[in-house]
Amino acid sequence: MNYLRFIFFFFASFLGFCQQTEYVDFKRIQADIGFDVYQNKVYGEIECTFEIIKNVDSVYLDAINMRFERVRMYPENKEADLLHRGEVFNVNDDKKLIVKHGFKKGQKYSLKFLFFRNNPKKALYFIDWDVVNDVTSSDSNFNQNYIEKRQIWTQGQGKYTSNWLPSIDDMNDKIEFDLSITFDKNYHVIANGNLTNKQINNSTITWYYDMQKPMSSYLVALAIGKCKKKVEYSKSDIPLEMYYYPEDSLKVEPTYRYTKQIFDFLEEEIGVPYPWQNYKMVPVKDFLYAGMENTSLNIYSDAFVVDSIAFVDRNFVNINAHELAHQWFGDMVTETSGTHHWLQEGFATYYALLAEKEVFGEDYYYWRLYEYAQELLEQDKAGQSTSLLDPKSSSITFYKKGAWVLHMLRKKVGDKAFKEAVRNYLIKHQFKNVETDYFIGEVEKASGKDLNEFINIWLKDKSFYYSKCFDKLKKDSPMISQLDELENELLFSSHSPGFSLHHYYDNATYAEIKSLVFSKELIKLVEDKSIYKKGLNSNDIKVRQALAQNLIDIPLELKADYESLLNDKSYITVEAALSNLWRNFTEDRKKYLNQTRNMVGFNNKNIRILWLTLALITENYKIENKEQYFNELVDYTNSKYGFEVRQNAFQYLNYIQACNSICKDNLKQATVHHNWRFSKFAQKLLKSIDR
Repeated sequence: MNYLRFIFFFFASFLGFCQQTEYVDFKRIQADIGFDVYQNKVYGEIECTFEIIKNVDSVYLDAINMRFERVRMYPENKEADLLHRGEVFNVNDDKKLIVKHGFKKGQKYSLKFLFFRNNPKKALYFIDWDVVNDVTSSDSNFNQNYIEKRQIWTQGQGKYTSNWLPSIDDMNDKIEFDLSITFDKNYHVIANGNLTNKQINNSTITWYYDMQKPMSSYLVALAIGKCKKKVEYSKSDIPLEMYYYPEDSLKVEPTYRYTKQIFDFLEEEIGVPYPWQNYKMVPVKDFLYAGMENTSLNIYSDAFVVDSIAFVDRNFVNINAHELAHQWFGDMVTETSGTHHWLQEGFATYYALLAEKEVFGEDYYYWRLYEYAQELLEQDKAGQSTSLLDPKSSSITFYKKGAWVLHMLRKKVGDKAFKEAVRNYLIKHQFKNVETDYFIGEVEKASGKDLNEFINIWLKDKSFYYSKCFDKLKKDSPMISQLDELENELLFSSHSPGFSLHHYYDNATYAEIKSLVFSKELIKLVEDKSIYKKGLNSNDIKVRQALAQNLIDIPLELKADYESLLNDKSYITVEAALSNLWRNFTEDRKKYLNQTRNMVGFNNKNIRILWLTLALITENYKIENKEQYFNELVDYTNSKYGFEVRQNAFQYLNYIQACNSICKDNLKQATVHHNWRFSKFAQKLLKSIDR
C-alpha cells in the first residue's frame, strides 16, 4: 500500500467512523453558479464558512465527480492542502473534497474554490436543450413554442445535491445557502429565499437569492425557464409567488385555487409563523414526483397545471398543502435519520388533509382517512406492513399511517394539548434536527399522559390496527357510520333471495357511498339493470364517473342515458365514456368521434390521444385525414412532449400495432429518460415490441 493510498484510507475511515457534524459546523455556503446548457455543465465559485467544534485533522465537502481549481483556505489565505489524486483535484473516490489541516476547536475558517461538474447523473436536470435537431414539425410556431419550454431544475431529495453543488449530504448539518445564478437574460431564474438583486449584463442576468436561516443541503433548489408569476400575500404578509407558463394564463386560477386560504389556515393551525421569507410554487416538465418541498420553493410537476374542468378530477390542492406543510415539518425541523422519516411525511400528509378539510369540509376529510385506511389494510393483508420507525418502510406507511397516527394521537390527548405540543416541538427545535422522542415528549408534557402503550401500538408495532381506526371513524363521521350500516345490510342481504342494490343506493345520502354501488366489485352483482339508470340520472360527478369507468358493457336500453356522460365536465368521465360507447355501439362510432373531436383533456392529452386512436381504426371515418391523425399520434411520442403524453401515445400505438420506425426510435430514446418510472415502462414495452 503506497503512502497516498494509506492517507486516503486513513481519512476515509476516520471521517466515516466519526460523523463530521461532531467536529465541524458549516455555517454558510455562498455559491456563484453558471451553466453551459449545451454540454450539460454546471460550474461556479464557492465560499463556505465553518466553525470547528473539536480539534480535527481534515474537513470535507460532498462533491460527486467534480473538478476543482484555486482552492484556498482562510484566514491563512493560502492554497489549501488537499487529499487528491493526479494533476487535477478529482478527490479520493470522486465523492468528496477533503482539506487537510490542523483545525482547532473554536476557530472559524473559510474555503474558496472553483468547481466544475459535467453531466450530473442526479439532482440537476437539463430539459430540452438538445432537441432543436429533433424537432421535425413543419410548424415553425410550434417549434418555437417548444424551444420556449427549455428548463433547468433540481431535485435533491435524499442526499443528491452534491451531484451538482458542493455541499453536505448529512441532513444533520444545516447551512445557510445564498445563491447567485447567471443565465440567459430571456429566462427566469428562481431559487431558495428572497430575490435581493438582479444584475443586468450584456446577454445575461445574475440573480441574487438570499436565505436568512439554515437548512439541510438536500433542500437547496433552483428552477430556470420562461415563465410568469402571480403574487398574493398571506395574512402575515408573506409573498405567495405562483409561477406559470406564459400560455397558461387561463389556468392560473384553477391551478392555484385556495393557495392563500391554505397558507393562512396552516399558519394558524400549526401555531408557529411560517419560517421563511416567501413561498414559491413552480411547475416544471418531466418532474420525478408530484412535488418537492425545497425550502421556500415548491417545484412540482406541470401535470398538475389544470383548467377549471380538470380541477374537479385532479388538482394541485393536496400537493400544494403537503409541500407547504413540509416548510415546517421537514424543512424547519428535519429528521436525524430515516428512522424518523414519518416526522416529515406523516406530518405533511396529516396537515395537508387538515387544510383540505378547511377547503372541502369534514366529509371530505373523513372519507380520505377512510381511503388511507383501506390502503393500509390491503398492505397489512399482503404481509407488507412495517413499523412506522422502520427506515425501510413504504411510502404508504410513512405518509398514510403517519397521518393516521397523528389523527389518533390528537383524539387521545385532545386538541388543546396536541396543538400546544406541536407548537412547543417546533419552537424548541427550530432549524435543528429531530427524533420521534422529541415530539412524543412534548405531547406527554402538554397532555400529562403516559404514551408508552400508544407508542407500542402505533409506532413500534408493524401491524395496522384497522378496526380501531374504523371504529373511530364511525364514531366521528356520520358518513362513515352510514357506510358501515349499509355495508352490513349488504353483506347480510347478498345471501338472501331477491338481493338488490337499490336499497343500498336509495338509502345512501352521500355521493361517495352511492358511487360504491358502481365500483368494480359491486357492479358485478347487479342483476336489476334499472339501478344503472338511477346513477346515470344523478347529477353527482362521482357517481357518474364510477359508471363511466366500470359499466363496460352498456345495456341497449341505457344507451341514451350513457351518452350523456360525454357532456360531463370531467375529463376522466369523457375519456372512459368515449371508449366504452365506441366499443359497444359500432353503428354510432362516427357520431361519438364527431362529438369529441375538439377535446384534449388533461395535460397528458388523455382524450385527444384516445380520439386519434379511435379515429384511425374506425372504418370509413374521415379517410382523407387518416395520415394526418397517424402523424399526430406518432408525434406525441417525441421528447418535445412531457413523458405522460409520450407514455399515452406509446401505449395506444402499441395497442393498434402501429409503432413505426419513428415511434420505435422515440421509444429507444425514452429507455434512458431521467424519470425512472417512464424509462422502465419504455424498456418493458420495447422488449415486447421486439419479440
